[in-house]
Amino acid sequence: MSDKPSFAPYLVVSNASAAIDFYKKAFGAVELVRHMVPNSDKVMHSHLVIQGSDVMLSDDCSSFMAMKSETPEALGGSPVTFHLHTDDADALWAKAVAAGATEKTPLMDQFWGDRYGQLRDPFGHYWSIGQTINKPTEAEIEEGAKKGFERAKEVLAR
Repeated sequence: MSDKPSFAPYLVVSNASAAIDFYKKAFGAVELVRHMVPNSDKVMHSHLVIQGSDVMLSDDCSSFMAMKSETPEALGGSPVTFHLHTDDADALWAKAVAAGATEKTPLMDQFWGDRYGQLRDPFGHYWSIGQTINKPTEAEIEEGAKKGFERAKEVLAR
């Protein structure tokens, strides 16, 4: 681990050991460190690297401090999505689904030039996977967005 300034998401999950195993299988995470809560099977702190980026996580230890759980499951979901950009979205998608992720939005070619979709991991966190397949102009992106939002309004109006 470097002493240089960095930015890393810190995830709270209901079963950190299982989450670490999932992230290894689904996204090729490398585990750098895992510290356990004394006299417990709970993870106090762990540090992973996924595609060269740091991710830290721990078990939900709110019960030790008489606090309310703040896992995505306890909160009914998460407003945050972690994005993984790759050279082979289909392969990474298949690997994540095989490891236990579920589809939130399908992996498909998008108007902004990416093959893109979103998954929910078994712990309630959302992940998007993207691969650049085309480089549309700004005008093409604007037109694609207009058409996409018009279709969405039509679908919702039904």
